[in-house]
Amino acid sequence: MNRQALDDLCCADGIIMGSPTYYGQMSGKLKDFIDGSVKIHGKLEGKVGAAFTSSGGTATGAETTLLSILEAMLVHGMIIQGRSDDKHFGAAAVGAPHAKEIEYCKELGRRVAHLVLKLEE
Repeated sequence: MNRQALDDLCCADGIIMGSPTYYGQMSGKLKDFIDGSVKIHGKLEGKVGAAFTSSGGTATGAETTLLSILEAMLVHGMIIQGRSDDKHFGAAAVGAPHAKEIEYCKELGRRVAHLVLKLEE
C-alpha cells in the first residue's frame, strides 16, 4: 500500500469509502486497501466513517457491501455515521448513479462533515 494513502487516512477527520458491489462484498481493490491499513491500526480511532456503493440491481448485495466496509471501520475504532430514516448503512445506487443517488452521496458527505464538526466542539 502507498504510504501517502495511509498518511492521508491518518490526517483526515472523516473518511468515506466506496466500492462497487461484487458478490455482495466490496471490490478486491478496496479490500486490499483496507487490509494494508493494518499498518496504521489504532491511528483511525475516533475518526468519522461512512460508506457508499453501486450494485447491479435491487437485492444484489448493496447492504452487505456497505456493512463490510463499515465493519472494517469499526475494527479501526471509527465512529460510523448512520441514518435513521432511510439509507441506514450509507448511500447506494443501482448501476451508474443518477441525480437522486448523487444527491444521497452529497448528503452523506454533509452528514459526515457535520458530525466531524460536532465532535470537535
